[in-house]
Amino acid sequence: MAPRLCSISAAARRLLGGPGSGSRDVAAVAAARFYSKDNEGSWFRSLFVHKVDPRKDAHSTLLSKKETSNLYKIQFHNVKPECLDAYNSLTEAVLPKLHLDEDYPCSLVGNWNTWYGEQDQAVHLWRFSGGYPALMDCMNKLKSNKEYLEFRKERSQMLLSRRNQLLLEFSFWNEPQPRAGPNIYELRTYKLKPGTMIEWGNNWARAIKYRQENQEAVGGFFSQIGELYVVHHLWAYKDLQSREETRNAAWRKRGWDENVYYTVPLVRHMESRIMIPLKISPLQ
Repeated sequence: MAPRLCSISAAARRLLGGPGSGSRDVAAVAAARFYSKDNEGSWFRSLFVHKVDPRKDAHSTLLSKKETSNLYKIQFHNVKPECLDAYNSLTEAVLPKLHLDEDYPCSLVGNWNTWYGEQDQAVHLWRFSGGYPALMDCMNKLKSNKEYLEFRKERSQMLLSRRNQLLLEFSFWNEPQPRAGPNIYELRTYKLKPGTMIEWGNNWARAIKYRQENQEAVGGFFSQIGELYVVHHLWAYKDLQSREETRNAAWRKRGWDENVYYTVPLVRHMESRIMIPLKISPLQ
């Protein structure tokens, strides 16, 4: 039996017939940040999680950027295999309009299809400038956006499942900025043991300097709503061979092995996705 193709409705064709993607010109990534080491005893104290001093602040306050109030949303859409091309076309026609509309306090950070990892999957990363108030403002406006509601209805017929998370960015990572391609992206997801986020952050605040020379570090995030104690690290490489060489080079730097030694015991599960940017993605 011939495979069933995913048909596009007349409503979807109207959406696809709209203006071009209007994606913004990408900019060069800012220079890598370097951060000073903690005091000499910090690494030793991190070994004894049960002896940490009582805190009055949530880990989100201690680990996230203070100079910005950005909130991020990451979406994972599992698409029917026969519908992936139609899904990408529909997405590329509609999402850039929200990105460019100044009335919506949200912007696209990156849009990808998973290449290696979970197949027939789309991943979208959004930034809400202004935190939770910006998120709610955007959601309320979308409720009366007829084109977006039509887009969601059409999109729902193409999906097998979807899930999302709200994220904050680690203070010691670069803020994701548009970059020119072509690149492949790796999304490394770590599910941590509850109560270990501070220890993870302490170690990576020192370790990130070992992974900055080739500007491969794009962004680091931790979940706030959705599945908790989840960390996402986003990396960019020219190709798979470049990824292999860059990761091997890190192991030749004194200190990188210590970071791995101290963070591996904090992890319950980890996953790697290799992703290809969509045409509308500011991260190319």
